[in-house]
Order: sequence, then structure tokens, then C-alpha cells
Amino acid sequence: MKKPPDLDLLFEALASVHRREIIASLALQPYSIGQLAGMRALSLPAIHKHIKILEAASLIARRKIGRTNFLTINRSALKGLQEWLAQYQTHWGSEAQSLANYQSFLAEKSSNQSTSKSKRKREKK
Repeated sequence: MKKPPDLDLLFEALASVHRREIIASLALQPYSIGQLAGMRALSLPAIHKHIKILEAASLIARRKIGRTNFLTINRSALKGLQEWLAQYQTHWGSEAQSLANYQSFLAEKSSNQSTSKSKRKREKK
């Protein structure tokens, strides 16, 4: 059985604009840590901090070739996040339609409660 993604780690990792930019770059192709640092104008210690967080969330994978560490995106972690988000897509239609449906539901519920109250009053008489 596949372990579900740790959503807290995923959201924490994606909370930083720098880490989202790293993910966007790695979605196109693998890069070395030095290349990513140069692209982002970040120091090596700063990029390493971001990389550790992304690795802890399993969003990226590292592969060493010679003395160079290359990073690539871990698509399965993103797929887990995508599956989690997909469960909240409503089948009611657009947001405006969803609100209209909810308002109709509340009006119907209120109407039913009013009918029940008046029916009980008549029964007591």
C-alpha cells in the first residue's frame, strides 16, 4: 500500500516563493545545486536550506554524478498533492453555482422547519 504524502511537510515546503521557483525549474529539467543557486541569486547556504526542506517533503530527489549533486523533481509527491486537492473539487458547478445551490438548500431547510412548526401547532389545538 502506497504511503500518503505528509501534507504538512508538502505545504510547509511550498510556502516559500524560493522553493516554489526551485520546483518550477526542476519541473523542466534536472539542475545542479550550483546552477539553481545562480538562477535564484541565492547563496549556497541559502539554497541548501531550501533543498533540505524540499527533500524532507519528498518533492525533489538528489543524484550525485562525480562531485556534482543534481536535483530532479519527484513527480509522485506532486501527484499525491494533486490527488488531495482533487477531492475538494465540487460537483455542483462553478463557485457562483455552488453558492446558489447552498442558498437554495438553506431556503428549503428553513421552509421545511417553518412547515413542521406550523403543523405541530395545528396538532396541539
